[in-house]
Amino acid sequence: MAERTKKDQGAIDDSIGYGEAVAELEEILTELESSEIDVDRLADRVRRAAVLIELCRNRIGDARLQIDTVVAQLEAGADQETS
Repeated sequence: MAERTKKDQGAIDDSIGYGEAVAELEEILTELESSEIDVDRLADRVRRAAVLIELCRNRIGDARLQIDTVVAQLEAGADQETS
């Protein structure tokens, strides 16, 4: 339960993986679609979703940079082979 409380407070947990973040976002979406959600809980869940979305965007951006680096290295190696 302590872990859930930490998540509810919007703390960024860098140990959480992209897949886990997406799964938690899906849980939050399901909860938000419920008409029975408490207003206070709603605000907490929206804050947590914002944190998770930022985490996912950062992970995607980091992966994109790594891919760009690898592709540039491959292209540089191919250019050297043809010269």
